[in-house]
Amino acid sequence: MLEERKNALEALLFVAGGPLDIRQAATLLELPPDTVEELARQLMNEYAAGGLQIVPVAGGYQMCTRNELADYIEKLLAHERGRLSRAAMETMAIIAYKQPVTRAEIEAIRGVNCDGVIERLSLHRLIKVVGRKDTVGRPILYGTTEEFLEYFGFGGLNDLPPLPEEKEADDKKEATDE
Repeated sequence: MLEERKNALEALLFVAGGPLDIRQAATLLELPPDTVEELARQLMNEYAAGGLQIVPVAGGYQMCTRNELADYIEKLLAHERGRLSRAAMETMAIIAYKQPVTRAEIEAIRGVNCDGVIERLSLHRLIKVVGRKDTVGRPILYGTTEEFLEYFGFGGLNDLPPLPEEKEADDKKEATDE
């Protein structure tokens, strides 16, 4: 049973996309937090010689790649940069037009969780953290990068094409000006 829970913890760490809090893992695995800590240490030892590692982060654990392999990962990401999913393109457009924007604001527009997409866009260096919103919780604000402009061939944010509703408003204004 404990081996199955250790495998489940490994799977949770793999799909979490960020640090997994020990209390949350304990709840999901239906185990005491100290047992989850022990399973995490076992996984850390098992991954000690591989390309992945499990590291303690912010009161939990995270599965990530080893720093010494960053050059290989960067090559892959550079190669994949040309392949953004529809979800990534939608999220990228929201950030580009609404920046600075919080994850919650993006998710409110898209109607789905955007954690993975935001992480991928950050890894591709198409978006970055530009500050924190001055509201309760001080959520992170995202904006585009120079790499975003290069990737899409824009000289600046003013080169973004108008949104359909902006174009309609401009067309109506031109019609009344004539």
